Amino acid sequence: MKIVVCVKHVPDASADRVFADDLTVDREGTDGLLSELDEYAVEQALRLAEAGDDVEVVVLTVGPDDATAAIKRALQMGVGSGVHVLDDALHGTDVLGTSTVLAAAVTKAGADLVVCGMSSTDGAMGVLPAMLAERLGWPGATYAGRLEVADGHATIVREDDTARLTVEVDLPAVVSVTDQSGEARYPSMKGILAAKKKPVQTWDLDDLGLDPADVGLGAAWAHVVGAEPRPDRGAGQVVEDRDGSGAGAVLEFLAAGRYA
Repeated sequence: MKIVVCVKHVPDASADRVFADDLTVDREGTDGLLSELDEYAVEQALRLAEAGDDVEVVVLTVGPDDATAAIKRALQMGVGSGVHVLDDALHGTDVLGTSTVLAAAVTKAGADLVVCGMSSTDGAMGVLPAMLAERLGWPGATYAGRLEVADGHATIVREDDTARLTVEVDLPAVVSVTDQSGEARYPSMKGILAAKKKPVQTWDLDDLGLDPADVGLGAAWAHVVGAEPRPDRGAGQVVEDRDGSGAGAVLEFLAAGRYA
């Protein structure tokens, strides 16, 4: 069985984000890392590989040069090889274009199962796994808190506030997993050293048979129309309860701000 794990290199949420003149993220001016939620997808793929025989795990990403850092992290965790889709025409591609590129790359790589994180930590596009399944014409099972694969089927368990759902799909399929699926491992020193020798292929749009006019900022359906620093938080309101009226003052404050 071949598992492809889709990952994204995202801006570090703890660092300042810088935007370019076209309102895309300035990658050169912003530190990046493997999306934390994608680490759970890597972890689930590795667990399936460790539990089964003849299971190959490949990590796949789309992005500029520095996106290779996300691949490197997954290789250090234990993934066997990587694919980086790199092409200048991809600059500014939205989630629709990204799903097109990923579908072409998954088709070229060949896969029995695609595992994604539940969402990216930058654009929060949790819809991508469903889009990818649609592009591939495969069943999709999303927001898995538990994932099992056996006898040509993938079974997920999804929990919300009111119910626990068990969903089974035939392979090949696309599955997304949540941060409840299992703690992601840290790379060991052995894994870090081994990752240096693991193969990483670089594909461009020609390799995938895609037209540059169908991706990139010009083909995007969604555009950022403005970005500015959040204003500083103002001073809070102090309520002094000298005569027993404090509770009422707090209630008035909450009601005025529609906090209650």
